[in-house]
Amino acid sequence: MIKIGRSYELDVIKAVDFGFYLDAEELGEVLLPIKYAPKGLAEGDYLEVFLYLDSDDRPVATTQIPKARVGEFAYLKVVDNTSVGAFLDWGLDKDLLVPFSEQHRPMEVGHSYLVYIYISNIDGRIVASSKIDKFIDDEKPHNFKPQQAVDLIIANSTDLGYKAIVNHSHWGVLYKNEVHQRLSFGQSIKGFIKHIRPDGKIDLSLEGGKETRDKYSEIILKYLRSKKGFAPVHDKSDPKLISDLFGMSKGAFKKAIGGLYKQRVISIEKDGIRLIKK
Repeated sequence: MIKIGRSYELDVIKAVDFGFYLDAEELGEVLLPIKYAPKGLAEGDYLEVFLYLDSDDRPVATTQIPKARVGEFAYLKVVDNTSVGAFLDWGLDKDLLVPFSEQHRPMEVGHSYLVYIYISNIDGRIVASSKIDKFIDDEKPHNFKPQQAVDLIIANSTDLGYKAIVNHSHWGVLYKNEVHQRLSFGQSIKGFIKHIRPDGKIDLSLEGGKETRDKYSEIILKYLRSKKGFAPVHDKSDPKLISDLFGMSKGAFKKAIGGLYKQRVISIEKDGIRLIKK
């Protein structure tokens, strides 16, 4: 079923002076205003568009790409305050409303806030809320598995580390002693499921998978190249030294240099690692 607040690839069924009509199935014929139409668009083409409501509450299409869609969280900036609430820049010409009743605290122009985007039960419009806790149900079952790659949004910090929203649906925790880079509120970042606790709570990691190993290997190689091919650090070095030099845990460092060693890219010596000249 096609719904507003989502992106779809739709069939162009009619061209008019002011735009193109697209077949949006249950929503009927939806207008794509001419200013959003790519050059050369014609009847019979398929085009990916985002659907929302215009000022007259009619479904309308755009090729502009929103920073987030219905059912997602995003860190967005306030661009206006009015008698009905605050308006956020979410990447479209039409800004996104946060009603006063959905503001965790009064929003200020120029400041950014973490919000959830949803469709209002009152008028069917797309709106946002900064009361994010009520949109995350940690009692809801999930199918996350250890080592699974996930999308994270950093929500706040605790004594343990950082709380993050996992795939726009659940809370997870990144432990402070396992984070080796600067994280900021509202930041979107790739991560991994580290462990699922017996109560279903999620422990997270920023390290895991081939993509991360490749990234860390490249960091090490770049450092070696900048230091004439040698670094006085190895698998028995102090974890803090490794974190300071490379921004990774000792475990991730050992995996990365182990892979480089097997590929015969580096040698591991008693006083450090060395780039093998070819």
